[in-house]
Amino acid sequence: MEKENKEFELIISSYSEEVKHLAREVRKLIYSIYPGVVEVVWVRQQNVGFGTGKKKNSEHFCWLMPAGKHVTLGFNYGAELPDPHGLLEGTGKLFRHVKVKSLAQLQNKDLIDLLTYATTYRVPPPKG
Repeated sequence: MEKENKEFELIISSYSEEVKHLAREVRKLIYSIYPGVVEVVWVRQQNVGFGTGKKKNSEHFCWLMPAGKHVTLGFNYGAELPDPHGLLEGTGKLFRHVKVKSLAQLQNKDLIDLLTYATTYRVPPPKG
């Protein structure tokens, strides 16, 4: 179950109520798919990593970053994930993202499947 996180609230505090709500709902979706997720907030970079441990480069499967009119839901290994419906954007070597602009997107089965698969792809099992 997701916990309140003051650092998370700090990074979304300067955004519109709509973006704050979207960010909270994206976070809630991540927790609903992977209840034991390890959440790491980087206040200076204004983003949040999610994974099986605290190490960004080896234990995280996705990240969240608020923006002016959307919330970016990024995938650490997005370029390698199955994306038959073309949800992912980006051209980096590994990273891809989805711009979440509405709550309806968070109910999209294809996005949920993508996020669910990402929790198991190239990340170690949780410790302990």
